[in-house]
Amino acid sequence: MIRPFKLSIQEDMLPGPTLEDRFAQAADLGLQGIEFWSESLPAQANDIDRLSGTNGVVVSSINNGRRSRFLDPDPEERARALAELIEALHLGSRLGAAGVVFVPHFFGPLLPDLSPFLSIVDLERGLLRAQLQGLAGEAERAGIALWLEPVNRYETHLLVRLQDAVSIVEQLPQLGIVADLFHMALDEPDIAEAIRRHAAHIGHVHLADNNRRLPGQGSTDFSPILQALSRIGFAGWLTFECGEPGRNSARARAYQEGLPASINSLWP
Repeated sequence: MIRPFKLSIQEDMLPGPTLEDRFAQAADLGLQGIEFWSESLPAQANDIDRLSGTNGVVVSSINNGRRSRFLDPDPEERARALAELIEALHLGSRLGAAGVVFVPHFFGPLLPDLSPFLSIVDLERGLLRAQLQGLAGEAERAGIALWLEPVNRYETHLLVRLQDAVSIVEQLPQLGIVADLFHMALDEPDIAEAIRRHAAHIGHVHLADNNRRLPGQGSTDFSPILQALSRIGFAGWLTFECGEPGRNSARARAYQEGLPASINSLWP
């Protein structure tokens, strides 16, 4: 069956052990792309550039992961976080990635509560908007997309649902959002409807079942979700992000073995 979407996988879900092996394994699985982590990107960039396109496998995207904190009260920490993301944008552009995935804040607030002048969340959102205005210009100059990712309520208090991320990026047309199906299964009442409602802003999709395992190994019904993506004309990447993102090397062999059945479950 012809698959209607481009499929990629995060680098640590491939067993490797070398980059050459991981590109070959992605091709053997019928995948077209690999999502790389920005923290390891500078050391790997030359080799990734050399291998990109091998057997039809390219760099789909860059994930900024959990690095320095954008909403920290320490200006040096914020500057470091911005510098890391700007580096990821430019390296991603050089490698032909479609975009960079960025979660602005994990877990509880760090900034002070200035009520009744500003609540913590109002202060965080204002700071984030100010940062994104500059980052949007960097992304535009680099010729690469920047995608804001909401995560579930157990991992952040700030941007939890698609509508939360859209409320930040809707005034910045250079930016988009990520629809992560694992996070959405926890906090979106209707995943397919959320995708349809926010179609104009979705630039990237992360694939995982509701238990963070491969699609088909949990209880998410992917059929209406994929139908919604098809109906909105989504042309971006669907990227497998399962288990413990960024730290999956110990279970990568199991992912390689389970992926064919998982892909078949998406398009039976």
